[in-house]
Amino acid sequence: MNQIEDYKCPQCTAPLSFDPETGKVVCQNCGATYDISQLHYSESGGATVGDADSVSLGFDWGNFAEQFSHIAQGSDEMIVYNCENCGAVIECDANTVATKCPYCDSNIVISDRVKGGLKPNAILPFRITPKDLPDAVNRFYGDKKLLPKNFFDANELGKVQGIYVPFWLYSCTADGPVELSAENVLSYRDGNYDCVETRHYRLIRDGSMQFANIPCDASIKMDNDLMDSLEPFDFSDLQEFNGAYLTGYVAERFDSTPDQELSRASDRLMSSALDVIASTCAGFTNVRFTNNGMKITDADVKYVLLPVYLFNSSYDGKEYRYAMNGQTGKIIGDLPISKEKKSAYFWKTFAITFLIIFLLAFFMLR
Repeated sequence: MNQIEDYKCPQCTAPLSFDPETGKVVCQNCGATYDISQLHYSESGGATVGDADSVSLGFDWGNFAEQFSHIAQGSDEMIVYNCENCGAVIECDANTVATKCPYCDSNIVISDRVKGGLKPNAILPFRITPKDLPDAVNRFYGDKKLLPKNFFDANELGKVQGIYVPFWLYSCTADGPVELSAENVLSYRDGNYDCVETRHYRLIRDGSMQFANIPCDASIKMDNDLMDSLEPFDFSDLQEFNGAYLTGYVAERFDSTPDQELSRASDRLMSSALDVIASTCAGFTNVRFTNNGMKITDADVKYVLLPVYLFNSSYDGKEYRYAMNGQTGKIIGDLPISKEKKSAYFWKTFAITFLIIFLLAFFMLR
C-alpha cells in the first residue's frame, strides 16, 4: 500500500518546512521551530531513529528487487496518492519522493519510497536559503564581461525549485603497476656544433590509492555534466537520513543503479590516479602511459540525497537554465553573449597580440 506523510506543526497543524539557515523545521503559520530529531517516522508510524546500512557494488536488492527493476528503467507511470491534510488526489511519477499538495500546500513525503532498502544512507541538507539566491546570481553575473549591456535590467529570474537529487557515493582502492615511456632531452655544444641528445626511458610505478565519496548522480533526467560541474560538496556535513529534511522541497528517488553509474566513477578515479602517477615523473618530457595494470578493489557505494536549486531566467525572448549547489552556492549555467562586446573583445585581443609580436620582432632585429 502506498503511504504518504505530511509533516504538520504539533501546535497548530500547519505545514512544516526545513529551514536551511537554522537547520531546523519551521512552522509556516505560527513560527514554531523543531529539531530534526523530533520529527521523523518509522515504518510502523512511530517516532524513532533508524540506521541504514551501506550497500555495496553488486548488492542483493532483496525484497524490493521487482519494484526496483520497474523504476530503474525510468518508468513514465503516474501514481496516485491522497493528501492526508485535505484529502485531495495527488498524482506524481514513479520516482517522486517529496512534493507539495497543489490544493492545500502541505509538504508531503512519500514514505514508502524512502524506507527499507530504498532508504538513503544519508542526506546533505540545504544550507543556502531561497532568499540568498538573488545575491548569489548577481555575483555569478558580475564577472561575465560579455553580457549584453541591458542584461541586468531586462533579465527576469524565474521560479526557483529546490530539489534533493539522488547520488551514489563510491569508495574504493585503486592499486597495481603502471608503465610509462618518457624522454630526457639534453642540449649542449660540442666544438662548432650545437648538439641535442634525446634519452628514452621506461618508467615503472606501483602503488595503492584510497578514494572516498566519488559522487555520480543517480537520476536519468539530470544532466550528468551539469551535476558534475556543481561539485565540490562538503561530505563532512552528511546527516543521517530523516524525512523532515525533505519538507518544503522536491526530492527524487534513484532510477539508475550503482552498477550502471560505476563506469563514470571508475573513469573519474582512474583519471585522478593517473594524474597522481604522472606527477611523480618530474624531470622527464613527453611522458606517455603505455600500460595500466591498476585494478579497483574494496568497492563500496552509499545512496545519498544532495541539495540542488534549479531555476530559469528569461532575456530577449529566450530561456536560460541554471543550477546551484544548495550547500555552497556555486552556480552553473549558460548566459547570453553580446555580439558587439564579443567582436570588440576579439579585435582588442588581436591588436594587443599583434603589438607584442611587432615589438618582439623589432627588438630582435635591432
